[in-house]
Amino acid sequence: MASRRVSSLLSRSLISSSSLFSLRGKDPLMKRGARRYSNLASASLEDTITPPVKVEHTQLLINGKFVDSASGKTFPTLDPRTGEVIAQVAEGDVEDVNRAVVAARKAFDKGPWPRMTAYERSKILFRFADLIEKHNDEIAALETWDNGKPYEQSAKIEVPMLARVFRYYAGWADKIHGMTVPGDGSHHVQTLHEPIGVAGQIIPWNFPLLMLSWKLGPALACGNTVVLKTAEQTPLSALLVGRLLHEAGLPEGVVNIVSGFGPTAGAAIASHMDIDKVAFTGSTDVGKIILELASKSNLKAVTLELGGKSPFIVCEDADVDQAVEMAHFALFFNQGQCCCAGSRTFVHERVYDEFVEKAKARAINRAVGDPFKSGIEQGPQVDSEQFEKILKYIRHGVDSGATLQAGGDRHGSKGYYIQPTVFSDVKDDMLIAKDEIFGPVQTILKFKNLDEVIARANNSRYGLAAGVFTQNLDTANRLMRALRVGSVWINCFDVFDATIPFGGYKMSGIGREKGIYSLNNYLQVKAVVTSIKNPAWL
Repeated sequence: MASRRVSSLLSRSLISSSSLFSLRGKDPLMKRGARRYSNLASASLEDTITPPVKVEHTQLLINGKFVDSASGKTFPTLDPRTGEVIAQVAEGDVEDVNRAVVAARKAFDKGPWPRMTAYERSKILFRFADLIEKHNDEIAALETWDNGKPYEQSAKIEVPMLARVFRYYAGWADKIHGMTVPGDGSHHVQTLHEPIGVAGQIIPWNFPLLMLSWKLGPALACGNTVVLKTAEQTPLSALLVGRLLHEAGLPEGVVNIVSGFGPTAGAAIASHMDIDKVAFTGSTDVGKIILELASKSNLKAVTLELGGKSPFIVCEDADVDQAVEMAHFALFFNQGQCCCAGSRTFVHERVYDEFVEKAKARAINRAVGDPFKSGIEQGPQVDSEQFEKILKYIRHGVDSGATLQAGGDRHGSKGYYIQPTVFSDVKDDMLIAKDEIFGPVQTILKFKNLDEVIARANNSRYGLAAGVFTQNLDTANRLMRALRVGSVWINCFDVFDATIPFGGYKMSGIGREKGIYSLNNYLQVKAVVTSIKNPAWL
């Protein structure tokens, strides 16, 4: 499948509504001028759709087989639409990580995977991509049920992108090679690119399958074996995909999947003496712990994709209607649960007031509801912890003096839904402007000129991404170079092609995922020097 733009695909499924919905009772957050919240989907929240999929896999996947945890413990994974239990999932712990590492080490040291031709590995990955497409709707339904993201997003964007990423890395498998190097003297010098060994991978809950593909794809293409830990909030889709990997012909022990919790299973992976590399996507605070555990164990290689507080800069020449829609997408996509979300919306003072009014109207008309319903733009947050955290930040915003333009409270009476929320008159020192909220909360800040906005945009501990909305080529060129971030999207946002590297500056992480750059994460480079007697040429 040809690569797709997330933004262009998602726009096909967006709807808006002017139907009114009045908040029940009194809302103290409304005192600062927020408009009453309206939404088409609100009235039908109590009518929850039964997901069109059956949960088949809740055990750990170790050495090609689904098995119970060593302790026999399980934990519930919840439906964020209701807070009800979907299934009890095996709780992996230190002993289970040890079992998985033993399987992965045996598969690497003695198994066929790193020894088969790269072309044979690529054929298995291509077959796996075919199976993903065959089971598209089943995978998407499980992802939406466990995570809460709109089904249309899962089925039309994320699962097709999952297949695309694996096809991309399947294509790389037989194109990874070293070089012949001209050395001084009578020597033949070559470099070998070798698989790094057993890779530990820890994926987050906001994009469970996409993050799985970003990590498994390059690791497998390079000939490595893997122990992967799912997020405790969203373990189900990875287990289904693990079954499909083996249906495609993946040898036993090459990919092992452990569901469990960070302080136990995650820490065991990061500190394991027989894991050669660890990759983690998640918060900056946890990334620091991963790095510390890796350094205190066997000094394993580490790549980290961490938090962000990305600026979205709307310049004075902007078409305001287009800028509002793009900034809205940049923040509210995936319920705002996106590490690179455009969560600091900087707007030039000449268009600021118009932008705020239109951003408020767009948020009020955002379609929120059961993610299995057609046309829904925003489902629930992933769990109660995230839900409460976001509401706490909203209260911080009100208390610090920002103007609440829209939203500001929970949506409906059950589940983890939050009203699309917009703040204006936001100052750089407010918590809502500094911290990663990871929710549907747009903060709009005013700026006067490029020098000012560059300094303010860069004044963050994060450096993951940025958006720029301008029609001026000189402005675009200046900003793309001045912003200290790993990705700059100009007149677009969240374009996640398989070929485009992704990662951050500063405390947003170490290394890059996707594209050719990610292959370096899973390879060792060996120099081989051979003496030559009486060479015909050098």
